[in-house]
Amino acid sequence: MDITRIEGVHCATGESPLWHAAQSAWYWVDIPARRVWRMEHASGALRHWDAPEMVACIAAADDGGLVAGMETGIFHLALQDDGQARATRLAAPPGAELGEGMRFNDGRCDRQGRFWSGTMFMDMGAARAVGGLYRYSRAGGLHGPVVSNMLTQNGLAWSPDGRTMYLSDSHPQRRMVWAFDYDTDEGLPHEQRVFLDLTGQKGRPDGAAVDADGCYWTCANDAGLVQRFTPAGKLDREIALPMAKPSMCAFGGPGLDTLLVTSIDPGTGGDAGSVVMLRPGVTGVAETSFSA
Repeated sequence: MDITRIEGVHCATGESPLWHAAQSAWYWVDIPARRVWRMEHASGALRHWDAPEMVACIAAADDGGLVAGMETGIFHLALQDDGQARATRLAAPPGAELGEGMRFNDGRCDRQGRFWSGTMFMDMGAARAVGGLYRYSRAGGLHGPVVSNMLTQNGLAWSPDGRTMYLSDSHPQRRMVWAFDYDTDEGLPHEQRVFLDLTGQKGRPDGAAVDADGCYWTCANDAGLVQRFTPAGKLDREIALPMAKPSMCAFGGPGLDTLLVTSIDPGTGGDAGSVVMLRPGVTGVAETSFSA
């Protein structure tokens, strides 16, 4: 497998890769750096913007900006010429649900254009199951928590038809991925069930993506792998990566045949914190912009 490292990029906690088809560009974030990165597909040119607080996840918005899960709520980000990301808060959970030491984590839009993201307590060593999963739309505002009792919310993704929602808890004490039936009209998951129990594996199920075959690709954090599971939950492929802590993957490129993978640098140096691209031989599903 030919894996290409994006030169000139190092992330302390790289996350939320996004293919922006309208701009023919990749985006991702570095959470503790409060930074949004962009790379043009054709030229490889890089830019970044600094935000006023940590940005954990992003989705393209139909007005040309981004919608983001951040430290204190859901925000709209306008990326300005001066290198700053102007943040306008759209919604936030009550203080008791997003108190000190917490932030939003993994997130993306469902197939109908609603934005979803979950919260977590940042000190993972404390193992506080106080995180919840929320839905935001212009029409309905912030709804939730739809799922509660989460340690480290992650792995949010939808099947190609949008009728199955996936969600993981990547905390070392959980290592679980659940599947839900998803009501596409109401924007609500139900019938929660175990999709993957990965407690016996070295890696933890971090950020994820779904391909056109409906298979679930998850970053095995601490194992240096990206893994593909069939809709039946069977592992059918593993790809070794040059970094031990991959954090999230996303399909993109003009043919949706490229997988971009971000990673975390725990202070080890080397390839840790790099962002890489590869072509796994399958295509992904186009992400829906925030429009609901």
